[in-house]
Amino acid sequence: MSTSLPPFEASQSAPIDLRRVRRLFAQPALVRESEFMRREISSRMHERLALVKLAPQRVLDAGCGAGPDIYTLQQRFSEAAIIGLDASAAMLSMAKEQRQTAQLSVNRLLKKWLPFTGNSDELASDLVCGDFAQLPLAPNTVDLVWSNLALHWHPQPDRVFAEWRRVLRVDGLLMFSCFGPDTFKELRNAFAGVDDGAHVLPFVDMHDFGDMLVNAGFSTPVMDMESITVTYDTVEKLLADVRAWGGNPLATRGRGLLGRAAGARIKAALEAGRRPDGKLPLTFEIVYGHAFRPVPKTTSGGESIVQWNLGKSR
Repeated sequence: MSTSLPPFEASQSAPIDLRRVRRLFAQPALVRESEFMRREISSRMHERLALVKLAPQRVLDAGCGAGPDIYTLQQRFSEAAIIGLDASAAMLSMAKEQRQTAQLSVNRLLKKWLPFTGNSDELASDLVCGDFAQLPLAPNTVDLVWSNLALHWHPQPDRVFAEWRRVLRVDGLLMFSCFGPDTFKELRNAFAGVDDGAHVLPFVDMHDFGDMLVNAGFSTPVMDMESITVTYDTVEKLLADVRAWGGNPLATRGRGLLGRAAGARIKAALEAGRRPDGKLPLTFEIVYGHAFRPVPKTTSGGESIVQWNLGKSR
């Protein structure tokens, strides 16, 4: 019996089932096991952000999860309003709880050191459940779009870039990170020895992301990547962490369970990759990108905009 699958659109990076992505991230306790990498990449993104002169009034954290980047962004840009957006209601619920806990801590400190000032204002952040490619925001309302290890879960990054550009103000900055093609290559190779099924996402190359940014109307995009290897003592722990990263959200994934023999072959293939120090490696290719929204060259009606320099010539 054959099972019909949704059509794979040419503009898709992969046939990702967004409903399944939401279900996979509806278990914050499971996702927490992979948080160490997000914190590390967030730190490296902030190092890059420090090189840019920016004083945003409004920041969008696209794919905020449980909200830790909202906190670090609020620390860097204390005067800015931070909007946290995620497709998972469960993750946003955890973000709300953590924000309330942080607010109580702030209030306790203020009461201790400044007892006559009363409580502080609510932390300047909003939490919104939504799709990257259909933001519930008006055009030209955000100065910085920040997205940490989330873009690869969307099937149409070209549409996402166009939407991020729409909400950015002129000279606004987009800064993001996501997984590149070599991510989980050890697992991909192990499954390749079992069948031809799609068990791991075919992550997008950084050069393709650069082309998408230009096509979406961003100026001078800068792309770079690095490879990070995480090591494990057991295959079981390695596979558990992969599941914590979101598992397999492909609409074309196999619906049945792998048999015992296939599972043993996958485990043997991973075991064969043990390093001389006895550790099992798992590769993460991290893609970084940033770009600005340029001054428009045409009006909404298609008329060219000409800028005149009226300064005195020397």
